[in-house]
Amino acid sequence: MKWLDGRRPDPKPCREKDLGRFEITIRDGQARLGKLHTAHGVLETPCLLPVINPNIRTIEPREMWDKYGIQALITNSYVIWKHDHLKEVALEKNVHELIDYPGIIMTDSGTFQSYIYGDVEVGVEEIVEFQKNIGVDIATMLDVFSRPDMTYSQVEDAVDETIKRAAPSLETAGSTMLNGPIQGGIFPELRAKSAIGMSKFDFTVHPIGGIVPIMEQQRYKDLAKIMLVCKSRLKPSKPVHMFGCGHPMLFPMLVAMGADLFDSAAYALFARDGRLLTPWGTEKIAEMTEWPMITPAISGVTPAEVRALPKSERTEILARFNLEITLQELSRCRQAVRDGTIWRLAERRSHEHSALREAFLWLVTNPAKSSMEPIILDDISASKEIGEQKGRWEENWEWLLNAQYTPRNGCETWGGIDTHHRPHIVMARRRLFTRWRSTSPGDVLVLHGAPAPWRTKVGDLIERLVSQDIEIMVLTPLGLIPWSLEDLNPWAQIEGPDWLWKRRPDMMWIKSELERLGIFERKILCMDISEGEGLHQRAFDLLKIEESERDREMLNRWQIFDKLVVLNNIHPNDAEEILEGATYVMSRTDRVKNVIHADGRHLFSPRLAEGGISLTIEGAKWAHSLRQNPIPLGFGPEGIINNCAGGIAWVVVDDDAAPFIRQGRTVMHGFILGCDGWVRPDETVLIVDKNGNLLGVGRSQSTASEMESFTKGIAIKTREGLPL
Repeated sequence: MKWLDGRRPDPKPCREKDLGRFEITIRDGQARLGKLHTAHGVLETPCLLPVINPNIRTIEPREMWDKYGIQALITNSYVIWKHDHLKEVALEKNVHELIDYPGIIMTDSGTFQSYIYGDVEVGVEEIVEFQKNIGVDIATMLDVFSRPDMTYSQVEDAVDETIKRAAPSLETAGSTMLNGPIQGGIFPELRAKSAIGMSKFDFTVHPIGGIVPIMEQQRYKDLAKIMLVCKSRLKPSKPVHMFGCGHPMLFPMLVAMGADLFDSAAYALFARDGRLLTPWGTEKIAEMTEWPMITPAISGVTPAEVRALPKSERTEILARFNLEITLQELSRCRQAVRDGTIWRLAERRSHEHSALREAFLWLVTNPAKSSMEPIILDDISASKEIGEQKGRWEENWEWLLNAQYTPRNGCETWGGIDTHHRPHIVMARRRLFTRWRSTSPGDVLVLHGAPAPWRTKVGDLIERLVSQDIEIMVLTPLGLIPWSLEDLNPWAQIEGPDWLWKRRPDMMWIKSELERLGIFERKILCMDISEGEGLHQRAFDLLKIEESERDREMLNRWQIFDKLVVLNNIHPNDAEEILEGATYVMSRTDRVKNVIHADGRHLFSPRLAEGGISLTIEGAKWAHSLRQNPIPLGFGPEGIINNCAGGIAWVVVDDDAAPFIRQGRTVMHGFILGCDGWVRPDETVLIVDKNGNLLGVGRSQSTASEMESFTKGIAIKTREGLPL
């Protein structure tokens, strides 16, 4: 948007009671769009904070605000403190006046200078006091930098000293928001120790420090490990800042893992060296005939023309190019989070650089989850025992997996073998393996050879087979799916080449899939359904049975039964009982639209877009009546495998929220007293008061740890309240 005088209006401060609070607005697994509330505006994340050297301004901060819409930047308080001419202006006016920037200003403390030069001359409390006095929005405590070449004991000393400095730094900061950096080098147990130790203090942001030398050496696998072990142990209500990370190539993977803030001096430093930042790496202008990408900064000029300019002018143009490319990639990441495709973007970017590909492959194929077996893993965040975690980076995959939501709207685009490792697909398969159980003891019929919707191809046949003692499966590129769940994403909407469906069935792999589903020692019969001619006769000949009558009622019941068991964690006995005598309202496309109890109550409504199922308030009353576990007045260990078949998760709200929930209002963070550990984003939950009385039913927007930690934002979107 262009303003009449070319200047954007100054930001408005947040509400006083929201100062320092962070909330999630949109999520895709652990990736999240959020808002951090400050005195100089609300910072929308994930975002870039360009680094401004107060002595050398390649691009003026005011231009970053007016032209590029940059909401926040970072400058170095130690540099300002050390130079008298800067220090005097900053103390007399404030840091915003010093660098002419109306937005949010974060400052570093001098820790990075200690890494470069060996030491700094300022004290721990002195530098925090100085940052407060010059009016920064987010200050940084003076932590102890840990390099990858340091010994274990040296790094442990750095971690311990940083934790020791936390309390006096916060006391000095007072009402000024403060960064609490996480150190620990490349040692997983020390990163965990630092994250857990610093989380005990009320910092506003947690930067992950000590990663610049790791990135300089292109040790991206170590970067992914550090990010995973730190992020999984930090309070989710605190934004995480990747200190010194500004290369756009790294953004998709780190955003997918939950990074909220990035800072970059690279846009200017690389420009001075004649290098261009791109989403796939770094390129030199000296070797360039044409631009790899066109941005406003270089529109209308050629690389040769830019090379011919004086160095200062060339640097300024290239710095603008680098900044524009960096902002563009973060914009692409944010949109991918909105679209639910951030992991897909990370997949694509991983192919751009060998070291990044190594990091991505480690992340998605580490031993803790590569088999996708339905095993129970210890809850890492709950134990808080450092000794249990020594050398165990892989366990943290469970934290990333638990935040995934499934089923999702839209199709799943095939991306080769990487598709199998997308976390929401791993979660969907694990939930199937964990909760679904065969109800037929007979042979297994595996249908293959054609993409969904399978009901249009063989629906009539299935209605004739449903009364037989046969377990019917569909073979998809993502594995086997029971026919009862044939419309469930991600299996039901896969976009890919024809050969995906025409491959010859691998009997050993099918047997392995069936064993994961709890089916052993059965006769397996495969039937190609790509050709519809003679389909019925071929099926009955293959099965060696007589053709039977259609039984749509039984098919409807079977489908709803399995959705209650798999998607809502209902015990099979309870699902079978509630569906006794039920009737079904069908859609125009002949799919179940509503489930009506034998006594006339409307209980459930299947979601036709992605194959899920929603509960009405009558269905919620029934599910509420099944409860056998105690009321969760607290926050237990996370994980979908906890209390399998134990019913729909409960969320307990306080008395102030109860009347609003009964009116159908959303549940806000800060009003939750406890929840079951198997609460997951986008799944149905029952909202109850502290006495266990049902208030309403809704869809969670959070994990259990997020419900425990956040104080702002939407926790549950209430579908229907239960009036008094």
